[in-house]
Amino acid sequence: MVSAADEQRGEVPSLEMKISWAAVAWFTGLLLLCYAPILYRMAMQWATDEDMGHGFFVPVVSGFIAWRRRRDLLRLPRRPNGWGLALVVWAALQAVAATLGAELFTARLAFVIALCGVILYLGGTEWMKTLGLPLALLLFMIPIPQIIYARLTLQLQLLASQLGEVLIGWMGIPVIRTGNLLELPSQTLNVVDACSGIRSLLSLLFLSQVYAYFTEKRVSIRWALLVITIPIAIGANAVRVALTGLLSELNTRLAQGWYHELEGYVVFVIALIALAITHRALRLAMKTVEA
Repeated sequence: MVSAADEQRGEVPSLEMKISWAAVAWFTGLLLLCYAPILYRMAMQWATDEDMGHGFFVPVVSGFIAWRRRRDLLRLPRRPNGWGLALVVWAALQAVAATLGAELFTARLAFVIALCGVILYLGGTEWMKTLGLPLALLLFMIPIPQIIYARLTLQLQLLASQLGEVLIGWMGIPVIRTGNLLELPSQTLNVVDACSGIRSLLSLLFLSQVYAYFTEKRVSIRWALLVITIPIAIGANAVRVALTGLLSELNTRLAQGWYHELEGYVVFVIALIALAITHRALRLAMKTVEA
């Protein structure tokens, strides 16, 4: 029973009244033990693949958001759902089959499915809805399947070359594009895979949803920010290519090494600022429509 003083302080019944910590500890430990080899190899890819450097932050941010929602969970009745165990079994079979077939994406996705199954079994559908965002964010820690990654990288690479050619031309610098090669008066720029912009695209998509969670309550605007992030990331990468072309005309060393990496960070910050400005514009537009 909760006293009036407790209600005034906004306190809620203890977690132990609604959750079996023994069950939570058992399922968590078992889940981590079973998927340890898969999680370890995924973490190794985060450490070695520049496109997945944000992977280390995803479970931390997702866990933090889930922790912030713990009081919401306390207010919900705990209705264990047997379908959760079915999801856990499905995930286990998927992980085994994917491991035998060397299908990394499917094996890693199995961990998220199993985690959803555990939450569904322990808490029910309402718990799943409450933890929907942090669970969805976990998908950003899983590298894209290689076949999709290769095709996406190629398309982004060519798009960055095309937009970079246009922007460089606008700056009055003669440029001829051949595929992903930009021929400038001083040198030829090769828009390689690392310059395709997929790294900034994945990171921006993740950050846009984290930003939206902390700054926006309306789901419609959150979805709009997710969609708008794609052209922002593509445009920012095109600006990076054009900036590289401009600086290379001043000094060819500015298009290489540390200088080139610094340009990428500066443009990424500009993209984040553009995202915040876009969010502000969306909120103003929403207020205008509602008025």
